[in-house]
Amino acid sequence: MADVSVERAAPAAPAIANPGPLGLSGFALTTFVLSSANAGFLFKGIPPVAGAIVIGLAIFYGGLGQLIAGVMEFRAGNTFGATAFTSYGAFWLALGFTLMPLFATSAGPGKNLVDLIGPDAATGVGIFLLGWTIFTALMFLGTFKLNVALVAVFGALTLTFLALTIGWLSGLPLTGSGSLTWVNIGGWLGILTALLAWYTALAGVLAATNSAIKLPVFPLG
Repeated sequence: MADVSVERAAPAAPAIANPGPLGLSGFALTTFVLSSANAGFLFKGIPPVAGAIVIGLAIFYGGLGQLIAGVMEFRAGNTFGATAFTSYGAFWLALGFTLMPLFATSAGPGKNLVDLIGPDAATGVGIFLLGWTIFTALMFLGTFKLNVALVAVFGALTLTFLALTIGWLSGLPLTGSGSLTWVNIGGWLGILTALLAWYTALAGVLAATNSAIKLPVFPLG
């Protein structure tokens, strides 16, 4: 009796949802809240103190949410998305972890943030932000073959980090001039960045749901 070979179809790979909108949404909301503090838009007082409200978002949404999106981008084979979401997820986790001890205690009556963390901490924050400015500028270069929406997001984010870096390296933002001005500028640029990220996220969600409403992202390359 002749052998009969039976061809078995390889199991189809499970569909992977686009992780981009999740990563962008986590980034946008966390950036919006912290930037509103930096800009003095929704909060009053010293921006870093008012920004303590962002700790929960930084850890759970901007941090863990983007890490999940980054891992999914690795699986999807998207090197840019994996690098961006994983890195900025780690950024928010690091920032949330850094902020926690700063606000565990009060500086005391008549004291300000300088009395609590000292001027060296301001320089440390500035160097931290400088590193992320450089990284974001490099990622900005990687958007030129993607789409205009991402070019706008990473371009605005680069300017946001740059303004905040100048503000913190020039001294702790405690007065109404000098470094506080740059922190405020960075805050407003951050709000713009968040709005652009939300737009790009919504465009991805609408495309995935075959919505009648379409938001153009203007593909490049």
